[in-house]
Amino acid sequence: MPLVGFEPFVSGPDFFSYRPSDWNGAQLFFYSAQEEGTYSRDAPGLQHLAFLVETRDEVHSAHEWAVQRGAEVLHEPQPFPQYHKDSYAVFWTEPHGFKLEVLCVAPALSSD
Repeated sequence: MPLVGFEPFVSGPDFFSYRPSDWNGAQLFFYSAQEEGTYSRDAPGLQHLAFLVETRDEVHSAHEWAVQRGAEVLHEPQPFPQYHKDSYAVFWTEPHGFKLEVLCVAPALSSD
């Protein structure tokens, strides 16, 4: 989460949370399951979380972080012009199956 500007917030024995480092934006809370069952991103409900970063280098850093942890990478860092002409993102799944995205919306620099 620090790679995308979030830091630990409050936690307890059955939950944890993150907040934006600058306090601007959504806070994320995660709780233990109260019922049996498994998550599927193909079922109704939360499909994926996208985190906006400022540079393509940050997208690549997030990709490296995910790979180092053995995550299933769904889309390597690449342009996604179907969403915005300057979109550049990486997608992977975390251990519970949630799809995570780190996205930069900025024109490519000559060094990209």
